[in-house]
Amino acid sequence: MAEKTVKKATTKKTSKNTAEKAKVTAVKPKKSVLMVASEANPFIGTGGLADVLGSLPISLCENGNYDVRVILPLYGDMEEGYRSHLTFLGNFNVELAWRNQYCGLFYYKRKNVTFYFVDNEYYFKRKGLYGFFDDGERFAFFSKAVIDSLGFLNYYPDVLHAHDWQTALSVIYLKTLYKNSFGYDRIKSIFTIHNIEYQGKYDKMLLGDLFGLGTDVEYLLEYDGCLNLMKGAIELSDFVNTVSPTYAEEIKHEFYAHGLQYAINANAHKISGILNGIDVNLFNSETNESLFAPFSVDNLDGKKVCKKELQKLLGLPERDVPIIAIISRLVSHKGLDLVKHVLEDVLCEDVQVVILGKGETYYESYFSYIADKYQGKCRAIIAYNRDLSTKIYSGSDIFLMPSKQEPCGLSQMIAARYGSIPVVRSTGGLKDSITPFNDENRSSGIGFVFNEYNADEMLYVLKDAIFTYGNKPVWEALIKRAMQADFTWTKSAKNYEKLYDLCK
Repeated sequence: MAEKTVKKATTKKTSKNTAEKAKVTAVKPKKSVLMVASEANPFIGTGGLADVLGSLPISLCENGNYDVRVILPLYGDMEEGYRSHLTFLGNFNVELAWRNQYCGLFYYKRKNVTFYFVDNEYYFKRKGLYGFFDDGERFAFFSKAVIDSLGFLNYYPDVLHAHDWQTALSVIYLKTLYKNSFGYDRIKSIFTIHNIEYQGKYDKMLLGDLFGLGTDVEYLLEYDGCLNLMKGAIELSDFVNTVSPTYAEEIKHEFYAHGLQYAINANAHKISGILNGIDVNLFNSETNESLFAPFSVDNLDGKKVCKKELQKLLGLPERDVPIIAIISRLVSHKGLDLVKHVLEDVLCEDVQVVILGKGETYYESYFSYIADKYQGKCRAIIAYNRDLSTKIYSGSDIFLMPSKQEPCGLSQMIAARYGSIPVVRSTGGLKDSITPFNDENRSSGIGFVFNEYNADEMLYVLKDAIFTYGNKPVWEALIKRAMQADFTWTKSAKNYEKLYDLCK
């Protein structure tokens, strides 16, 4: 009897210990990620980087596995509606080379993500985000302020996740100046390349005076006779990733790497690619108030209204012909040299062409000339206009995106969401996101894809799309597949979590 009593007591004690362990496990703090970036929507943005930093952290937080925070410069151009609701955390001085400057720190909570803002009016209270003579100094200050803010907040994340060359120095400072400091020594780092073309190149004489680094680390940044901040981050990060799997492979080659192919190949063991997603709640044809009429996969009548109203708005005849849209920065690497080569051939077809964007004067002038020459068939709006772009996405039938290089691209995904069928070149994120309808059996796919960077091949595939438009049942099925394609952040966020999990 006594033996049984002892066994029962032991069992109870074991159960109690198990419950206590479970309780401890339940309250274990989440791992933390701090994303460092130069822009993020809806606060401030100029392009795809801001879209990513506005969506990815929120998607990660929704998964519930990581405490995700973001730190940005507090620009003078920041939306006043958000600026007026920032909370001041305090201030400290940032020492960098011979400079010792004020830094204020603010925060704002959005959808469970904490956004920090680094304040220094000398560097950031300007019209615009980039393109200043002292951008190197501005983003060196920002990167150093990011690292110093961790000590100020007594917050040391498990992972520092830096984005593009403007934040490359945050990784470099973490792994050099702070590598043996308490709290900092356990932080792992990831560097994401959104566009390898922009690398942060500076004269080697600026190593100490501008960036506050010693000659002992010069070899890590030196590349092709100058200091290359992106190269330094690639060398020092624990992991490097790009914004699509294909682009991660492409940048190993000279054609895509803009001179960094040797550094990329030397670090290939830690480089991977994760395809970006888009905010499908924002780009929603059923709820977006910028549309002339809502529509859905189950009811496309509203898309017909969007098309007619777009034609009215742009002064184009209200005819049932395919509207081909280009919404892009007007620069050559977006494939506009191909478009220029065959645009008049395209306009000989029974189509209408709409072009929206700003960029190089050469292309702005050319498209304006063509629109004037082909009035009633072509419109060129030389502007950035988010509201109009939404109306063009939803009212057009075909979306042309023939990029020479495209790390990821979001426009092709947005177009598909609004039922505008993408015609793209097979490169970078375009290849990874648009499955071809124009394959052998033409039974699947969501767009038209061409492989070589060749104007004639592009024209051939574009004419195939124009011809297919005439087969209404096939075209409607194609629209529905495109609208239902999974461009959410769900899968990509899980892949980022896997990358963070490697940082142990």
